[in-house]
Formats: sequence, C-alpha cells, structure tokens
Amino acid sequence: GCDSSLNLTSQKATDAVDGIFRSLRDIARVRMHMKQFNSIHNPGSNTHQASASYKPLLKQVVEEVCNPDRPDPVDIEHMSSGLTDLLKTGFSMFMKVNRPHPGDHPLLIIFMVGGVSVPEVKMVKDLVATRKPGTQVIVLSSVLLTPHSAVELLFAPDRLQPDAHI
Repeated sequence: GCDSSLNLTSQKATDAVDGIFRSLRDIARVRMHMKQFNSIHNPGSNTHQASASYKPLLKQVVEEVCNPDRPDPVDIEHMSSGLTDLLKTGFSMFMKVNRPHPGDHPLLIIFMVGGVSVPEVKMVKDLVATRKPGTQVIVLSSVLLTPHSAVELLFAPDRLQPDAHI
C-alpha cells in the first residue's frame, strides 16, 4: 500500500507484516489434512535444535514416488482409469490386490499448479536420475516462477486469481 518509503508508517508496516503471517498460516492450513506431507519443517530433536531442517514439499513427493522400499503412499492416491484397473479395484474387495505405485511406471509427469521455479525443476530431474535411473520425468506448470514473481504470488491480495501478467 506504499508507493515509496517516505509514505511508510508504522501502521502500514504492521499491517503488511500481519498480512504476510496470515498468508503463511493459510498456506500451512491447506496441508493440515495430509498425513505424510503436512510440513516442510523438521524441528530436530530436543537435544539437537541445530539439526532442524527445511525439506520442500516437491522434494518430499518425488522422494516418496522414487523410494524403492516404499509402503503404499499415504497422501498419493492412484486413480483407476481403464478396464483392467476397474477389474483390479473390484477384485480387491474379495482378495488382496496391491494398488499401482506411481514409481512403478517408466514415465513420471508432475504438474505444479501455481508455478515452479528452475531450481525446483533441476532438483526433480536430479532426484529422479539418482533414485530411479531410467525413469523419464516431465515437469509441467501453470507458470515458470522467478524469485520476484514467487513473492508477488505468495503475497498477492487475491492469491486464487492472480494477475495474468505475473
């Protein structure tokens, strides 16, 4: 709400910081229903507070998809699409049939709604290359983010309908 630092008042700064924390709380609340991917912060232990770390959501998802010792993914759901899948789903009521895992396929397509940055795309490509060699990965997104546009989208007044020029 300020066009220059000369017009900045204590109240405007307080309102801006309150808005930032409100946005961050809203983002955290979106993932509260998830069991596995509900946080990007690992607080560490009581004895080793310095071991606290940040692990991006996209990295967590890709590691889960590429994990060879994986159990059934908790927050990733397989959607039946063909007659074979529908028959497997029907038989699973009578006998134990394992659902397909996203990592079982030779092609991994990731679509990021809201945008993806170049470093995130590189991180996905590197993770898939080291954890699941031979798997082709395609990363798609609604927009390619720059550091400036990511901050603009994060703190836009109406995040659900951002400006088209970003």
